Amino acid sequence: TRAFLDALNLCLPFTISLREFLTICQRRLDATAPFLNDVGSLSFFGCPRLLGDHVCEECMPELCHETRGCRAGLVRDSCGCCFECGNLEGQSCDLGDKNVHYGICGEGMECKLDPINGAYEDEGVHDAQCVCVTQEPMCGSDGRTYMNLCKYKEAAFESPGLNVSDGPCKTVPIIKVPPRDLVNVSGSSVVFLCEVFAFPMALVEWRKDGKDVILPGDDPHISVQSRGGPQKYELSSWLQIEETTRADSGTYRCTGRNEVGDVSAAAVLGILPPGNKLCNSNQRKHNINDKYTIKKGLNVSI
Repeated sequence: TRAFLDALNLCLPFTISLREFLTICQRRLDATAPFLNDVGSLSFFGCPRLLGDHVCEECMPELCHETRGCRAGLVRDSCGCCFECGNLEGQSCDLGDKNVHYGICGEGMECKLDPINGAYEDEGVHDAQCVCVTQEPMCGSDGRTYMNLCKYKEAAFESPGLNVSDGPCKTVPIIKVPPRDLVNVSGSSVVFLCEVFAFPMALVEWRKDGKDVILPGDDPHISVQSRGGPQKYELSSWLQIEETTRADSGTYRCTGRNEVGDVSAAAVLGILPPGNKLCNSNQRKHNINDKYTIKKGLNVSI
């Protein structure tokens, strides 16, 4: 039937070998509906694996299809007979060495539960992903930084002549998270965030309205805090203004600089007079009795 063929077109390039395909045909040519019931749910990155009464039969390597274009190398299929593409970094995977539902990680990777969501495994939620064993960054001959060996291998698959050296490439700072425009009322506190990636590491500075004075200066109600992260070679910097007044309105600029160069991003702060209610088309009023469900591990602002 058309549904049967559509299902095979969806799955064949990704999840089943020729031997498995022939086995399915022998069983299902006269009963396509049961076949469709044996198809599991879609994984996030790939196609469904076959579940239910799928049984491994005698291995016949001569019936295995040729597998090409595997950026993470080859792994054995669920029956341990034919080869198929290993899962890439960040894709869902089967824990252990059994290729059952999501697939096995490719060369140089291991399947790990998300440390934040791992607690949900007992509830049937699968959050295991392929993680590269080697997490040292590399500088490619193309001038790009590859954050680990697996990322480099993926790129080298597409560009066979690509070489790397240890450590990231020297680069002008890149602002990964720029500060955002803010509007608040007098007497409130506001915080700007700026995340900068660079190698060598960047120095982050804050200025207001194009002036040369580096904040906080001697202003007691302005403070600047910085820490490394969230990723390697990144720096997060916060500018906090407490008990704001109308005089604090203006443009605040975050500048990241190192020996290679500098980059900047700006945001505007608007301070309303006391008594003004802050509400615009992008905001809604929240009742004190409102309830929210937040997934464990996420950051929230109140």
